Amino acid sequence: MSPPTKSHVELRSGAYADSVALLQVSRDVAAIDGVLAAQVAMATPLNVDVLAGMGFDVPAASPNDMVVALRVHDDDALDRGLAAVDRSLAAAVRRPSGSGDGALAPHRTTATALRSDPGALVLVSTPGASAAVEAMDALDAGADVMLFSDNVPVEQEVALKRVAAERGLLVMGPDCGTAVVGGLGLGFANVVQPGPVGIVAASGTGCQQLLSLLDHAGVGVTSALGVGGRDLSAEVGGLATREALRRLDAAESVELIVLVSKPPAAEVTAEIEAYVASLGTPVELALLGPGRPDLTAATERVLRRLGRDVPTWPVRVPGVSHLGGPGNLLHGLFVGGTNGTEARLVVESLVGTEAGHTFTDFGDDAYTAGRAHPMIDPTIRLEHLARIADDRGTGVLLLDVVLGHGAEADPSSLLAPAIAQVPQPVVVALVGTAHDPQDRDRQAQQLAGAGAEVHLSNAGAARRAVELLRGGA
Repeated sequence: MSPPTKSHVELRSGAYADSVALLQVSRDVAAIDGVLAAQVAMATPLNVDVLAGMGFDVPAASPNDMVVALRVHDDDALDRGLAAVDRSLAAAVRRPSGSGDGALAPHRTTATALRSDPGALVLVSTPGASAAVEAMDALDAGADVMLFSDNVPVEQEVALKRVAAERGLLVMGPDCGTAVVGGLGLGFANVVQPGPVGIVAASGTGCQQLLSLLDHAGVGVTSALGVGGRDLSAEVGGLATREALRRLDAAESVELIVLVSKPPAAEVTAEIEAYVASLGTPVELALLGPGRPDLTAATERVLRRLGRDVPTWPVRVPGVSHLGGPGNLLHGLFVGGTNGTEARLVVESLVGTEAGHTFTDFGDDAYTAGRAHPMIDPTIRLEHLARIADDRGTGVLLLDVVLGHGAEADPSSLLAPAIAQVPQPVVVALVGTAHDPQDRDRQAQQLAGAGAEVHLSNAGAARRAVELLRGGA
C-alpha cells in the first residue's frame, strides 16, 4: 500500500519573482526529503491549469498572486518544504548591494545604458507588453536589437522593423531565441566553431538544427541572425530578413548564406527570392512547407555546394524495448516550434493529413505566458507525456530535446525517467553539438538507456517514428 500523502496550496498576494527564478525554487523544494511534488509559480491561467493537471486544487487567484503548491508525505515534510520555499525565494530575489567602493549603479533605462556604450547590441527580454518600448529606445539610439521577448503584438513588430529599415538597423525577433554574432552565441545558441556559413533564421530551433548538423559535418558558422518566426509572414513582409541578408552578403568571411524559415507566405517568398538573386553571395533557401525539402536535406545541399562530404547522421538505438499497445496514433511533443512543424510535414508527406496524428509546440506563446520556455522548464511537456502515454490510442511518441547555452542544464535527468515509464516506442530528435554544455553524447546515452531511439536529424526522427508506427523493426 502506498504511504499516505497530503496536499497544501497557498496564495501569496503581492509576491513576485520571474518564471526562471520560480522554476529553480520549485526544483529546490522538490528535492527536500518527504516532498513528492512542488510547484511555485505565478497564478496565470496557464499555470493554474498546470497545477490542476497535477491534482492541486487552486483557489480563485489573479496573475499577481504567487501559488505555493506542495504534495508531501506528512506534516513534518510540509514544514520542511515550506521552510525551503522561503529560503529559496529569499535566495532568488537577493541581489548584490553594490555599496562597495567603486561599485557602479545599474542603468535604469535602455537609453541611459546606450549613452555609456553606444555601439552595443541591445538584447531585450522583458514581458511582451513592455518589450516594444525598450526596443524603440534602442533604435532611437542607433543600436541593433535582439528582441528575445515573446507575446509581442504583430503590429508593434511591424512598427519596429519599419523604423529599423529606414535607419539601416536590424531587429532580430521578437521571439528571437537564437543568434550567433561575430562567433558569439546569444540566447539558446549552440556551441559551434567559426566558419564559412552565415545563417538568416526566421526560426529559432530551425537555426539550431542547421548549426548542429553543420557542426557534425565539420562546417562552422560565424554569424546566425535570427529575425523572428513571423518575419516572412504577409504582415511583416520580410523586413528584417532583407537587412540580415544584406549584412551577410557584405561580410567577407561568409561564403554561403542559408535562409531558414517556418512555412513563409507565398508572396513574401517570391519577393525574397528576387532579392536573393541580386546578391553577390550564394544563398541556399531552407524554407519549410509542403513539397519542400526538410532541413536535413537542405544541410546536405549546403555541404555539397561547399564541396564537403555528407556524413551519416548519427542514431543511437534504445537500450530497452518499448513494445507498446494497440494504438495507431503518433503524437509529437515539441519544445521547438520549427522541429514540430518539420516533423508534421514529414509525417504528413508519408501518411497524409487525415490520420489524426498530433504535433504540439510547447514553445508557442499560449504555453509560455507567465512560464519559462519549455527548453528551460519541462513541466508542462512532462505532464502531457505521462497523460498521452496512458492513452491506449497512442502508438508512437516523437519528441525533441534542444541543447545549447541557456537551455535546461541536464534535460535527460527528468526526461529519461519519464520515458522509462512509457510503454510505447519513443523517438527523440536531439538537437545539439558535441561542445554544448549539456554534453550531447551523455544526453543521448541517458535517453537511449531509458528506451528512446535518438537521432541528430529531426526529419530522420520523424521518418523513423512513422516506420515504427507501421510495425518496423
